[in-house]
Amino acid sequence: MVYSKGEIGRIFVARFDDGDNILQGLMDIAKREDIRSSVFYLVGGMKKGRFVVGPEKEEIPPKPMWREINESHEIVGLGTIFWHKDEPRVHFHGAFGKKDSVMVGCVRENAEVFLVLEAIIFEIKGVNAVRELDPISNMILLKL
Repeated sequence: MVYSKGEIGRIFVARFDDGDNILQGLMDIAKREDIRSSVFYLVGGMKKGRFVVGPEKEEIPPKPMWREINESHEIVGLGTIFWHKDEPRVHFHGAFGKKDSVMVGCVRENAEVFLVLEAIIFEIKGVNAVRELDPISNMILLKL
């Protein structure tokens, strides 16, 4: 285990509207405000998205199992933003529910808002954290 200590910097509140791309919107805020490290919370609706629900087998590098939603779902999410080279990278895990069905996963593509989604972004100051390509997993992972 490796860890670093920091403190909360600025706090941002954002509203995403119907059709907005959640991942792109979070990256846009991080770029515009030069947020280098953060944690965020999401609550609202999502009508499209592709996410990973785990690896097919317990092996490295992992082969992801994909799921997709193509209609409105309630969501609650948590994630981080750290930079990889010159771009912010979002790591967003969420729970997605519709009627009696609930799914949980790591959102990676096509995250589109249904009606409204609220985001609270907490900037983390004083940590030197980035995302780098890990040659063993072949994934872009957090490095402290």
